[in-house]
Amino acid sequence: MRVLAAMSGGVDSAVAAARAVEAGHDVVGVHLALNRMPGTLRTGSRGCCTIEDSNDAWRACDRLGIPFYVWDFSERFKADVVDDFVAEYAAGRTPNPCMRCNERIKFAALLEKALALGFDAVCTGHYAKVLRAADGSPELHRAADWAKDQSYVLGVLTAEQLEHCLFPLADTPSKAEVRAEAECRGLSVAKKPDSHDICFISDGDTRGWLAEQIEMEPGDIVDETGAKVGEHDGANAFTVGQRKGLRLGRPAPDGKPRFVLEIRPKDATVVVGPEKLLAVEWIRGIRLSWAGLPPAGAEAGEEFACEAQVRAHGDPVPARARVEPAGGPADGGPADRAPGPVLHLTLDTPLRGVAPGQTVVLYQGTRVLGQATIDAARALDRVG
Repeated sequence: MRVLAAMSGGVDSAVAAARAVEAGHDVVGVHLALNRMPGTLRTGSRGCCTIEDSNDAWRACDRLGIPFYVWDFSERFKADVVDDFVAEYAAGRTPNPCMRCNERIKFAALLEKALALGFDAVCTGHYAKVLRAADGSPELHRAADWAKDQSYVLGVLTAEQLEHCLFPLADTPSKAEVRAEAECRGLSVAKKPDSHDICFISDGDTRGWLAEQIEMEPGDIVDETGAKVGEHDGANAFTVGQRKGLRLGRPAPDGKPRFVLEIRPKDATVVVGPEKLLAVEWIRGIRLSWAGLPPAGAEAGEEFACEAQVRAHGDPVPARARVEPAGGPADGGPADRAPGPVLHLTLDTPLRGVAPGQTVVLYQGTRVLGQATIDAARALDRVG
């Protein structure tokens, strides 16, 4: 196949490209310039898409003997990922920028351009695998190494996109093996630290970064009864489940810590309460998509069993799911945020600190069924 290898400048993408070359594919490497400040430098394991990353990607391609290009996607990245991130926080939700990047940049903009140029597939260093169902349709599954599994952040991929995805690291038993292989191949990124945190907030200070993007409005912090217990400088900087940095003036009657339960940006109010109130058993999801064929009966509104995962490295929990077809009542959800099918999830095991704006990914065993953006989450006794 003609394969376009997305080269982040890290060890995973370099080894993935090497394996694609070794498999006999005609491989071309491309680094995506997503940062609108090209002079930005990497600080240890913080940040990505920097000059160092671009140079590391070029050196890897040079070592592999394949062509290398840099494509400037910075404007689209700002509009589809950074601006979306700011808008979601301004609305009191907690977005996942990695999901948006995969959805709108790496497997939308990049894949579209690759197919237009005559490539058959895009190769990345993600730890996940594409398998074929009995009817030949593609399915997304977890990687062999569950500790490094990245199928969660790929849950936004559609069947059409999976047809053109190549994940050479799918069956690798550990990251240590990838690094050892990189060293054997003479790749200079063999010992390069993994990047973490949000790539466009390289210092890791999300609260400080948001304060520069959103006009923060001071307001009250209230407990679950509505009693004022403190004040804040801006509700948008808080997240559901947060414990530190609340600066409460009144301790809880039982002396136990309080956690953020809800954010109300319209009246600049933050609601806090005991940890037990963070547990949710019911989730409503919007912007639903399937990673392959949907489960039997799902689109007809029939209930099906699955596992739900709400964080990239969280544990999946058993759940029962039902899809309300488009055009049905939004079950109290704002009409402008639920124009399509609505996912209803009942969790057999409560999850703690689930926030609107996060992504819930559905699994059956190792298979990724699909995903939805969480619109509401609460205990069953508070549903309705």
